[in-house]
Amino acid sequence: MSSLRLGLAALGILVLVSIVVYSLWLTRRSGPSRQEALIRAEDSQIKEEPVLDDSATGPDTLPILPIPVPDRRAVLDALIDVLVPIALEAPVLGEAVLSALPPTRRVGSKPFSIEGLALESQRWESLLPGERYSALQAGVQLANRAGALNDIEFSEFVIQTQRVCDAVGGTPDFPDMRSEVARARELDQFAGDHDAQIGFVLRARRAAWNVGYVQQMAARQGFVTGQIAGRMVLPAREPGLPPVLTLGFDAVSEEFSEAALRELTLTLDVPLVDQQETAFARMCESAQAMARDMDGILTDDNGVALPASAMEVIARELDQLYDVLEQREFAAGSSLARRLFS
Repeated sequence: MSSLRLGLAALGILVLVSIVVYSLWLTRRSGPSRQEALIRAEDSQIKEEPVLDDSATGPDTLPILPIPVPDRRAVLDALIDVLVPIALEAPVLGEAVLSALPPTRRVGSKPFSIEGLALESQRWESLLPGERYSALQAGVQLANRAGALNDIEFSEFVIQTQRVCDAVGGTPDFPDMRSEVARARELDQFAGDHDAQIGFVLRARRAAWNVGYVQQMAARQGFVTGQIAGRMVLPAREPGLPPVLTLGFDAVSEEFSEAALRELTLTLDVPLVDQQETAFARMCESAQAMARDMDGILTDDNGVALPASAMEVIARELDQLYDVLEQREFAAGSSLARRLFS
């Protein structure tokens, strides 16, 4: 090998060794810094963890976010559900039961669910992972606005419940189908006789309205934009409950904001709204105010004008309806009423 090749080889080895040494030096130099950073971060989390202090009201106070609490409330009720007690060989975990449930929580058109008797609290509750249950109960709703529970739906409920029981080692005690279906028909008859949805129509006397104008005028009465285009709602006092009133309008233009509107529909779904909301009085007040401010006329679905005397008659009939619903334990706006009239 020539002296030139030997020199180049030696130079290459020297460069390679230099790179390795430099890399090792960087590793040793950066390693402790990363460790120190992690230690400082952990110390910071320990020392600077927010503490609830009622006296701290300054702008630098850290916000204390509430920890979400799982909804443990039981839903099933003998007044509106077919109930099936399920005895267990041994306590089961919530996730075991949840994994055995069918993909859909409905039987035909009726809600279907299973609840557990919590081992510690001895209370019936919706199933939660990690919780242990000493007993279960299955239920299917007797009736809703789709009609009464029928033979086919009851049979499907039995099959679904039995599958869950087989998976978790449970023994169900099914009631007589004929008596439960008869009870469903009676409840459906009651619901049909006492279901009420009131609608007012606000019609333009002269010029049509645009969407922006309608939204502006409705906002003055407390309405906010709904989740569906062409809908505004008057929210209930408690978040998550059905709206007190619904204002609907159909756009007749491809450009929604430019649509020409000649009528609006104001609706009250009576059984879904708590009587304490004074929904009908607010409906009359909002409708009359909007008719006045928007140069409109208030009518029923058939186009007949609604005088104040007609509203007084409706108000008296509603008071009677509220009393009947409450006597039957389906007070307007209650969870049972919202289920029955869903």
